[in-house]
Amino acid sequence: MKKLIPFIALAATIASCSSTKTLKKVDNSDPTKYITTITAADLKTHLYIVAADSMEGRETGSPGQKKAGKYLISQYGKNNISFPKAANSFYQIVPAEALNKRASDKLNSSENIWAFIEGSEKPDEVVVVSAHYDHVGVKNGDVYNGADDDGSGTVALLEIAQAFAKAKNEGHGPKRSILFFHATGEEHGLLGSSYYSDNPLFPFENTVADINIDMIGRRDVAHASSNNYVYLIGADRLSSDLDSICKQVNEKYIHMDLDYTYNDKNDPNHFYERSDHYNFAKHGIPSVFLFNGVHADYHRKTDTVEKIEFDALAKRTQLAFTIAWELANRENRPVVDKK
Repeated sequence: MKKLIPFIALAATIASCSSTKTLKKVDNSDPTKYITTITAADLKTHLYIVAADSMEGRETGSPGQKKAGKYLISQYGKNNISFPKAANSFYQIVPAEALNKRASDKLNSSENIWAFIEGSEKPDEVVVVSAHYDHVGVKNGDVYNGADDDGSGTVALLEIAQAFAKAKNEGHGPKRSILFFHATGEEHGLLGSSYYSDNPLFPFENTVADINIDMIGRRDVAHASSNNYVYLIGADRLSSDLDSICKQVNEKYIHMDLDYTYNDKNDPNHFYERSDHYNFAKHGIPSVFLFNGVHADYHRKTDTVEKIEFDALAKRTQLAFTIAWELANRENRPVVDKK
């Protein structure tokens, strides 16, 4: 027995050290290093591909949209970001019958695209960052490139994901999991996100929030003198926490003017109900929609890459990243305290 005592003591010491190592908390309090990896140059490179004529306007279910989707997946692969473990691929197939809700629509089946970074401490809790990657296709022989709508949001997701991947590689991965969700069928009535809400990969009770990005590369008439702004819509509809987070991280890191004009429940545009975050919010998930407002090229063939203001696109993407960073790393998930 005496000979066993030193061994037992050593084993206990090793177990204690192992336990201490496991419980060590990673300091993710400052995202500044990773914010700066999101650049106008990288966004420009991606957008000239996603909104190219060769993508044929990315109509839902079209060969051009599928080609754009393959590019997105290639970029996730390049950054060693995979699809969720619970899925079989990067695709959530959205069947044609789920897309042809209107008699005039004759759409082929399409795909939502998802990529995933697992959380280190609370992997079952998921923050969603979303954008739709479809547009309206080709009309009368003209390609509707949809550079702002929503090529801008689409490439923003790629940059945000790359920033999180770099952080994870350096030992600062998110504590909650992050789902990067590219929705299809938005232009036909939020159909891809609606299909996800009916067939969620992750339970909604474990979905912490949705940050939705739809048109963040231009400016509107109301901000003709400066592009240093973004409209925030919906942040306070369900959660005062989420609204506070948006304001706090912007004040600390990004310094943009936050415009709440379209957050007014009486606003006649009803933008809150017009993008993919709504299919999360209607299930009680705190959601915020980042938006630059409508401009003269909205849903026209003139919504081209040459008109994108990449400095504004970069800052708005950085804001979305810092909101996601805070949601993924803070101790408590945002409280749902409103209906």
